Amino acid sequence: MQKFKLQVLIEVAIMAGLALVLDLLPSIRLSASISISIAMVPVFLVALRWGAKAGMASGFLWGTLQVLMGDAWFVHPVQLIMEYFVAFTFIGFAGFFRNTIVQSYKTSNRGKGLVFLLIAILVGSLSRYFWHIIAGTFFWAEAGASLGAAFWFALWTQGFTGIAAAVLCYFVLGILFGTAPRLLTQSVKSTHIPVSK
Repeated sequence: MQKFKLQVLIEVAIMAGLALVLDLLPSIRLSASISISIAMVPVFLVALRWGAKAGMASGFLWGTLQVLMGDAWFVHPVQLIMEYFVAFTFIGFAGFFRNTIVQSYKTSNRGKGLVFLLIAILVGSLSRYFWHIIAGTFFWAEAGASLGAAFWFALWTQGFTGIAAAVLCYFVLGILFGTAPRLLTQSVKSTHIPVSK
C-alpha cells in the first residue's frame, strides 16, 4: 500500500514538473491572448492513471510551480489564486472518468475508450478554463472595461484556448493510449491491457 502511495506522489510531482517544462516551450500562438499547447497532457495522464485526486494534486502543483518560477501574470491576489491554484487544480476532474476509460481499453473497446477520453479531457479543460473566464471577466472589468465587454473577451479568448488545447491534448493522449495502453495501468504488475488490432 505504501509503495503505491509513494508511486502516486512521485508521478504527481514528475508530471507537474513536465507540464511546467511543456508550458515553457514554444506553443501555437494565434494572438497575444490565445496560446495553445499540450502542457496539460502530463496532468491528464496522472488523472487517468490514478484518478481525480491525483490529477488535482498534480494540477495544483503545476500552478504552484508557475507562480514560484515567476511565470504567473496577475493584477490582483484573488485573480492569482483563481487562475493558478484553483484553475489548474480543476484539470484533475478528468480523472472522474478513469475507471470507464481503463475498462474500455482492458476489454479492447477502443472506440468507447476514445469517446470517454474525449469527454474526460473536455471536462478537465473546460473546468480549468471556466476559472480563467471568471477571473478574466471580473479583473479586466476592474481594470476599466465594461463587465459585458470583459466577459465576452474572456469567453472568446479563454474559451477558444481551452477547447483548442483540449483537442490537441486529446490527439496526443489518443495516440499514446492507442500505441501504449499500458500507460493506463498503475504499475508494472497491473492487469495487462491488450492493444487493439
